[in-house]
Amino acid sequence: MKNKNVILTQEAIEKKIERIAYEIYEHNYDEPSIILVGIWDRGSILTGKIAEHLRRIAPFGIEVMEIKLDKQAPKEVTLSHEADFTGKVIVLIDDVANSGRTMLYALKPFLQYLPKKIQTAVLVDRRHKSFPLSVDFVGYSLSTTLQDMVMVDVEGNDIKSAYLV
Repeated sequence: MKNKNVILTQEAIEKKIERIAYEIYEHNYDEPSIILVGIWDRGSILTGKIAEHLRRIAPFGIEVMEIKLDKQAPKEVTLSHEADFTGKVIVLIDDVANSGRTMLYALKPFLQYLPKKIQTAVLVDRRHKSFPLSVDFVGYSLSTTLQDMVMVDVEGNDIKSAYLV
């Protein structure tokens, strides 16, 4: 296995998460509520941490949901629970935006409604995308080669590091 090249420590990740929460608040300060949707599993952990920060700083309501899909063959996409997303603000969250495919497929359940807006957030945005995805809220942006892979290391609900393999 290749060596791990740590790009974000746990301390740096906490600061990035807090900054993402503030940016989400700044872009949605006048909303009555927002829905944070985490892509299982690391995106869900990140979503929970962003929600914790938002609940301390934002006056609006925050609903948290989880979305599951097979990242290698994302044909079936399921939400943790059904909701009417018409007129709602949705923030779709994952740990890393690699090719952009996972996030694009994760949009599927929302497209049958007319949400007010859909925003995206990631801890690490890898710039070499194969799919047309632009991330709204980014903790750390990184240009890599196509062979490089960005991984996020978690233990339970703690995000320990992000590294390049």
